[in-house]
Amino acid sequence: MPDFVLDPRLEGDSLPVTDLPLSTVRLSRDANYPWLIAVPRRAGLVEIIDLDEADRALLMEEIARLSQVLRQTVRCDKLNVAALGNSVAQLHVHVIARRHDDAAWPSPIWGAAPPKAFAAGAAEALAAALAARLK
Repeated sequence: MPDFVLDPRLEGDSLPVTDLPLSTVRLSRDANYPWLIAVPRRAGLVEIIDLDEADRALLMEEIARLSQVLRQTVRCDKLNVAALGNSVAQLHVHVIARRHDDAAWPSPIWGAAPPKAFAAGAAEALAAALAARLK
């Protein structure tokens, strides 16, 4: 099986935060919503069920950890967790901090508002704060 390669769209739409035991963690470049993406570093995965049992359990632990850290780091009223893969087939899990006053509330975020750029340096600062809490 070929080595793990991050899908170019995930790479372009996000910036690196850190690596956990299973997943590489990325921060979405969309400032509308603080939004982490966990991508298991296993080649050829599309669905969570494509992971072996141990890796499925580890992914769930990582999702819980990302959720806790995101909630500790940014203000949110609700966390959305999703593994859709409709646009990018590579297995990845979104952990999205939602607020009652965000651009899409209470609907799903996809297609609700155009992506909003972070202020200069803000995405990198948020990624660094998240990485520090994930260490």
